[in-house]
Amino acid sequence: MWRFRNPVTVVFGAGSLTETSNALAGRDYVLVTYREPLFRKLADRLIGVAGPPRATIDAISPNPDFDSLDRCCATLAALGAAPPCIVALGGGSVIDAAKVLSAGAGGFGPVRHFLETGTAEDALTDIPLIALPTTAGTGSEVTCWATVWDKQANRKYSLSRGNLYPQWAIVDPELTHAMPADLTVSTALDALSHALEAIWNWHANPVSTHLAVAAARDILEYLPALTRDLGSADLRARLSRAALMAGLAFSNTRTALAHSLSYPITLRHGVPHGLACSFTLPMVMRGVIGEDADCDAALARIFGPDLPAGAARLGDFLNELGVSSDAVSYGLAPGEFRGLIADAFDGERGRNFIGRRDRVLAAENGSSG
Repeated sequence: MWRFRNPVTVVFGAGSLTETSNALAGRDYVLVTYREPLFRKLADRLIGVAGPPRATIDAISPNPDFDSLDRCCATLAALGAAPPCIVALGGGSVIDAAKVLSAGAGGFGPVRHFLETGTAEDALTDIPLIALPTTAGTGSEVTCWATVWDKQANRKYSLSRGNLYPQWAIVDPELTHAMPADLTVSTALDALSHALEAIWNWHANPVSTHLAVAAARDILEYLPALTRDLGSADLRARLSRAALMAGLAFSNTRTALAHSLSYPITLRHGVPHGLACSFTLPMVMRGVIGEDADCDAALARIFGPDLPAGAARLGDFLNELGVSSDAVSYGLAPGEFRGLIADAFDGERGRNFIGRRDRVLAAENGSSG
């Protein structure tokens, strides 16, 4: 028995930004975006379609943390009556911040309390969301959770509620055209991790796996070409579609070991999320081969029947993009890295992984175990 559910209305295609007006259906809204000049230009395009927002909240930091989100929620609360809708225009950090604002329209305090204790969920608010991703990678436009960081306590939380699915995800590849090479690569590698982690996952189902296989194949095929031709509208569209499919896949499974391992790497060493959750993928793949027939079959659809050779090709793919699969490159000593691997199995996401600790630790040593 299996089930697949995703309630988000998805609109995809070049120029689909214009659908924002239909999604709003006359509702007033607050715009959440970045403060940078590029996003001001994108916001102007949005406003030309949807009309002016009641307010714009643009003090969004990468990897939104308790302090920055507290200020954003205070800005929203100061408006008085909560807006009928929030429109998020940006990458994963913007969309995640918008989800926190949806739940914390009266202030961040109740959200923080819920994250830290898991209680008093009824104190949270529920403002509908429309998400317009400007990167091809996050998948947050089709999930019901947001990553929240407490940098002072060196902790990562997941705000997860069924009503945090955006009502609409408007995926316009044209919004990604100005993204620089490093951001293009790191966000696409985040999507690749979403796809592969949806496959070696206890919660995988035939629909999520089909989406994940298609997403991974497209990212592996088209990302290197896009890095050589960042102006290609066709390649941008292909990566946006792949990231969307990966998002739909892991919206039903959540992520697994590579993401669990990535969080302390980002917190301790400042490694960008897309790199932190992807440079370990060859190791994780070597460690999971042979653990589950359905997983092996899905990986064979991506890498061919020789899966150990496929794991090696995955490492070569990363290296071609300038991404090392050696933990030392990110400031991790071997002993620290092995400790993080062992601990990652006990994390919420690590428990989704179908593999075994000893196999992955053996793979970290360059052995298939």
